[in-house]
Amino acid sequence: MAQYQHLPIYKSTYELLQSITRATAGFPRDFKYSLGDKLRSEVVELVVFIFKANSAREQRAGHVAQILERLQVVQLLWRLCKDMRLIAVKQFSDVVVLTDSIGRQAQGWVKSSKLLAES
Repeated sequence: MAQYQHLPIYKSTYELLQSITRATAGFPRDFKYSLGDKLRSEVVELVVFIFKANSAREQRAGHVAQILERLQVVQLLWRLCKDMRLIAVKQFSDVVVLTDSIGRQAQGWVKSSKLLAES
């Protein structure tokens, strides 16, 4: 079992956290403490579930399901930020690339968990 800090999914998620933290720092006060805090907390939860999924192989499927659910929430909130013109299109697209990467990696965990369960 690899340490979670060395996993590509962890690295992508940490980069996502950095990007969102930088972007939300410039939000107007009305959105910084509502939408910005919610985004950051969802991404922190992603990191926690990545750690849990890496640590508990028997419960990995449940943790990966939580990762995918949190990721959808982040994507929804990030889209709202773009639609409200709180972020630039470049910021939006950079985060979309990261969330797609994280989603693909999490789906890989789902597939590998199914293969292990069938063995």
